[in-house]
Amino acid sequence: MLDLAPELAPAMIKLGGAAALAFAAIGSALGTGTAGMAGIGAWKKCYLQGKPAPFILLVFIGAPLSQTIYGLLLLLSFNKMALADTAAVMWPAVLGAGIIGGIAMGMSAWFQGKAGAAGSDAMAETGQGFGNYLTTLGIVETVALFVMIFIQMALK
Repeated sequence: MLDLAPELAPAMIKLGGAAALAFAAIGSALGTGTAGMAGIGAWKKCYLQGKPAPFILLVFIGAPLSQTIYGLLLLLSFNKMALADTAAVMWPAVLGAGIIGGIAMGMSAWFQGKAGAAGSDAMAETGQGFGNYLTTLGIVETVALFVMIFIQMALK
């Protein structure tokens, strides 16, 4: 069994929340950076071809930011858990869930950015398919939503 001074348990739970936020934010940075680079390339293509550059590509670029919000929601939820009477026995599960959950949400954001990059390129090239591309981003986003919700359910 993991022995920890009872007064440190809330700190370990809060560390799990901070990890969830940090890993989700890392994924958001990777995703928005990837989609942003592709969006800039797509706009450049449009300018070179004398076509109007679609402003709507910002949707693809910004989509991965929401996973940072999910990380924040876990952090806030974990902060409440840190105040509970069960903190002394729950801290390993909450810390682990924060780390693993944050990584999972971060991966969702990163790959959402990759999908957004492909959508930007396709949209600039064809001017069509925005709904299909956006739906794809929504499906990838669902992974992060499921992780956030299922972690909160598991730790109740």
